[in-house]
Amino acid sequence: MNWLTHELRLLVRSKLALIALTLLLALSALAVLSGMREVARQQQTIARLNGLQQQELAAQARKYIRGGDAGSAAYYTFHGTWDAPSPTAFLALGLRDAAPYVLRVRALALQAQLHEGESFNPELALAGRFDFAFVLVYLAPLFLIALLYDLVSGERRSGRLGTLLAMPGAGRWLWLRRAGLRAALVFGCLVLPVLAGALDSGTAIEAVGTVLLVTADYLAVWSGLALIVATRSGSSAANAMALMGCWAVLTLILPTLANAVLARAVPVHQGVELMLAQRQAVHGAWDLPPEATMEKFFRTHPEWRHTAPLPSGFHWKWYYAFQQLGDESAAPQAAAYRDGLLARQRWTSRLGWLLPGVGVQAALHRQADTDLQAQLAYQDRIAEFHARLRAFYYPYLFNDLRFGPQDFASQPSFSPAAHSAEVPLGQLLGLLLMGAVILALGVAAAGRVRPNAG
Repeated sequence: MNWLTHELRLLVRSKLALIALTLLLALSALAVLSGMREVARQQQTIARLNGLQQQELAAQARKYIRGGDAGSAAYYTFHGTWDAPSPTAFLALGLRDAAPYVLRVRALALQAQLHEGESFNPELALAGRFDFAFVLVYLAPLFLIALLYDLVSGERRSGRLGTLLAMPGAGRWLWLRRAGLRAALVFGCLVLPVLAGALDSGTAIEAVGTVLLVTADYLAVWSGLALIVATRSGSSAANAMALMGCWAVLTLILPTLANAVLARAVPVHQGVELMLAQRQAVHGAWDLPPEATMEKFFRTHPEWRHTAPLPSGFHWKWYYAFQQLGDESAAPQAAAYRDGLLARQRWTSRLGWLLPGVGVQAALHRQADTDLQAQLAYQDRIAEFHARLRAFYYPYLFNDLRFGPQDFASQPSFSPAAHSAEVPLGQLLGLLLMGAVILALGVAAAGRVRPNAG
């Protein structure tokens, strides 16, 4: 291990290397701390809103001590739903930064309630959250470039290259051990805060292992690319410019172009358009004959056909019937919206096999359960709860049953699904293959360094 001591001693003499590693460690720690604070804030928000929800339910329950109308209870009673962050969410917040993770719903039409949370300024979400995924994808390559761009050109400029290559054990091994040491130190600066945060958050070992593997694969890609460029005969400035160009193309330009092409190839309407279409169908029902609305409702819900006919004037079962029909009228549009989002997600995952930054984000967001799949799963749980809510109220509405305090207390309650660490095998395999290929090319390039080049 004498070579390790020697290389460490040389590295410590470089103020640039020490500053870069210290800064990266600080940024990684700050990103982890920022993610943990955001997760804690979301958990506190969920707990606080659940407490307020219980107070509101208690206030509503007092109105039905002597009995009341089920339609009124269904209309005025909001039910809380929530999607708690996973233990790994602090590393990659993903869609939790923009999509709602708390939503109150009633027994009214569902689609409008699901997509009300999309009414935000999208420009505020462009920069994204400063978390570990951001540091890894966008900043870590810059630090590797700063540490490796003059790996060979610096020795050539100082006139030591010929002497170094003439020494026993030099050649490819010399550049690989220097590059490997710098990459290992970058890896350590990135993952030490991750391990501390995972220990504090109770993150599963499998999830931590996935994050470490993703980090190592991504650094292998950039280490191999840096070796390919740094071992050429160019000057230090030319190497730095070439690597910075690679960084800009791989992390900024190509992902942006791919996203634009994907948006044009797989067009998806905004959820707010689905909300407006559903509301238009609901509001239009006020102008239709109630009997026609009920007949349409009975076609899809024949179990209520033989209940008492509508009386003159307003009746709650007519109101909730056209609320249900509003959801059913928007169902094809909702399915198309969901299919379009999933199609984009699939293509994004495929792009991760070509663009390492996209692959890293897809893998971390899937592991952290903060991607589109997680958001749609939350919506599915809301829809399942909403269906139970309707099934609870319909017997009271269509049979004109009195709604008392015991009935109010027996309303269904939302139960969130437990998060389970899911290993993103597809993204991991893509990153592993990409890292192995590019690193192998870098290793091959390290064996072609000549003292008289340039």
